[in-house]
Amino acid sequence: MADRKADEDSLARRIAAARAAESGRKDGAKQGENAGWQVASEFIGAMLAGGFIGWFIDRQLGTGPWGLILMLMLGFATGLYQSLRRQKRLDADASGAEQIDGE
Repeated sequence: MADRKADEDSLARRIAAARAAESGRKDGAKQGENAGWQVASEFIGAMLAGGFIGWFIDRQLGTGPWGLILMLMLGFATGLYQSLRRQKRLDADASGAEQIDGE
C-alpha cells in the first residue's frame, strides 16, 4: 500500500515537471511570435503613415501623386530601418540569454 502511494506521488511530480517544461517552451515560442508581429506592425504602420501624409500633402498642395509616392518611399525606408533596428536588439537579447544559460 505504501509502495503504491509512493508511485502515485512520483507520477504526480513527473507530470507537474512535464507540464512546467511544456509551459516554458510555449512561453518562449509565444514571445518570438509576439516580437514578429510587433516588427511587422511597425513596418506596416510606417508605410501607412507615410502614405497618409503624402496623400494629405498632395490634396492640400495639388501636387498629384508625387507627395504620395515620395512619402510612401520614405515610410518604407523608415519601416525597414525600424524593423532592422528592432531585430538587431532582439538578436542581442537572445544571445545574451544564451550566454547566461550556457554558463
